[in-house]
Amino acid sequence: MFSTVYGLYSTIQMNYTDQLNRTIFVTDPPQRIISLVPSQTELLIDLGLEERIVGVTKFCVHPKGLKKRKAIVGGTKNYRVDVIESLKPDLIIGNKEENEQTGIEELMEKYPVWMSDIYTLEDSLQMIGHFGKMLSVQAKAEEIINQLKSDFALPLSRKGTSVYLIWKDPIMVAGVETFINKMLDFAGFENLIRIPRYPQISEEVLVDLNPEYLLLSSEPFPFKEMHIQYFQSFLPNTKIILVDGEIFSWYGSRLLKAKAYCESL
Repeated sequence: MFSTVYGLYSTIQMNYTDQLNRTIFVTDPPQRIISLVPSQTELLIDLGLEERIVGVTKFCVHPKGLKKRKAIVGGTKNYRVDVIESLKPDLIIGNKEENEQTGIEELMEKYPVWMSDIYTLEDSLQMIGHFGKMLSVQAKAEEIINQLKSDFALPLSRKGTSVYLIWKDPIMVAGVETFINKMLDFAGFENLIRIPRYPQISEEVLVDLNPEYLLLSSEPFPFKEMHIQYFQSFLPNTKIILVDGEIFSWYGSRLLKAKAYCESL
């Protein structure tokens, strides 16, 4: 920790380590935050920090109306550098998977950027704990962490084999080494895709896998009812379900809704 004095004011700087094992120095606590990840934006809100958020992405849809109240700094891959500069952030929050590396590295040269790296529930809980400490909202963060530990203490009853689709053309699925894979296991589904990350597969492979469940996610591709008919035409024995992609892939406070939702499936 160190402090810098400007006239009559003293700014305390604290160092924190992010989930990429990088050390950053931030104002204690940060007062002008930009979030580049929708799920982490929602977490900041649920931690009671809306007043300190100055910028979000166009995909930060929760809570409703937030985008009208905050500056839009671009998407999760491309950023409006001029807008970010005008906001004078003292902290930018991003994610290794969701944000584009080159743009993030450029922002790191000018601003303190705290990066998350989420594959498991434990990673999520660690991130929430970091936010609590770094943003001086430890009590609320612990409340969320304790509730999630209780909700996720035991996996739900087994449902059957599954394939989880994130895109249609080409067909892309969630494999191992993803947060979605961990959520599928918690929800009671056995993921038949044993390839890491988000591989592309053919209709023929899907037929050969013959999953008991085909889960069509609401994001990033917006699967609809009409797509159920399409996949049912060559998977007649598979139960095909539209699922809420935010529940399976958002790793912040949205997880508080996960247990009830997964039980309903």
